[in-house]
Amino acid sequence: MVIRFSDQPVFNPWLEFERLRQEMDRIISGRGYDPSRFSRTNVFPALNISEDKDNLYVRAELPGIKAAQIELAVEGETLTIKGERKPYSPANKFSYHRRELEYGNFSRAVTLPTKIVPDKVNAKAENGILTIILPKAEEVKPRQITVKVD
Repeated sequence: MVIRFSDQPVFNPWLEFERLRQEMDRIISGRGYDPSRFSRTNVFPALNISEDKDNLYVRAELPGIKAAQIELAVEGETLTIKGERKPYSPANKFSYHRRELEYGNFSRAVTLPTKIVPDKVNAKAENGILTIILPKAEEVKPRQITVKVD
């Protein structure tokens, strides 16, 4: 398998410093420490964006979340996915050895790489994957141009 450089995840160490600065500001201002601000929820849900000549496709991993719990919005060139993953609450109390599954409210906004037709956006959730189909606007679709001969 060949992985192009552009397919590699981008790590921005300055973003982590900014989060740390914001959390220190919260502590100093008396609002307290909020460990959830340092969780991985800033990249949840994980998603892929692809395209063909007619559509953009956004596929997001949302296991355990029902379609009715997902809010989608398109404003300008921004797609926003919001929702809530409820915590697992068994009848018996227990302690964790490892806890990696995230829960709580989430919001993920992505800038779309091209103009779309918002009124024709479709979405479906199946097997924990949300698939959003965003038709491209006619003015950005490739057109075949016939060359005339004189």
